[in-house]
Amino acid sequence: MSDPLFDSRTARLDLPLLFAGQSQKESYVNESFARIDALLHAAVEAELAAPPASPQDGQCWLVGAAPSGAWTGRSGALAAFQQGQWLFQAPRDGLRLLNRATGQELRYRGVWQAALRPALPTGGTIVDTQSRATIAAIIDALAAAGIIAAQ
Repeated sequence: MSDPLFDSRTARLDLPLLFAGQSQKESYVNESFARIDALLHAAVEAELAAPPASPQDGQCWLVGAAPSGAWTGRSGALAAFQQGQWLFQAPRDGLRLLNRATGQELRYRGVWQAALRPALPTGGTIVDTQSRATIAAIIDALAAAGIIAAQ
């Protein structure tokens, strides 16, 4: 087991740690506060593959597939705009966030997951079979979203 006094960042949120006698401690503390600010009640404006043209301090986005510009190589990360620069946070299993553009909650478990809306039954001669299939689809969607257990 490693000694936390010699690690330079925390394991879960990648927060910088301070060392005794360290100069410019405020930059490390401020980075920690900025990361906590973005993650404590995580909400993103939307999922985008490229940085927005005019971000506001405190806004956060989910970096989409095939990112470009300042987000190149950061697919799936959270990109928070803090003090005029991008601060990236890699997601960890269990992170949940609200996508403000869609109003849907996303959950990270190896990849970002969101419940899919099941298709409504159409036609058919045996209504009970359709009802059971719809209920099964709803249960699968709830499991995929982490709302209910998979088994």
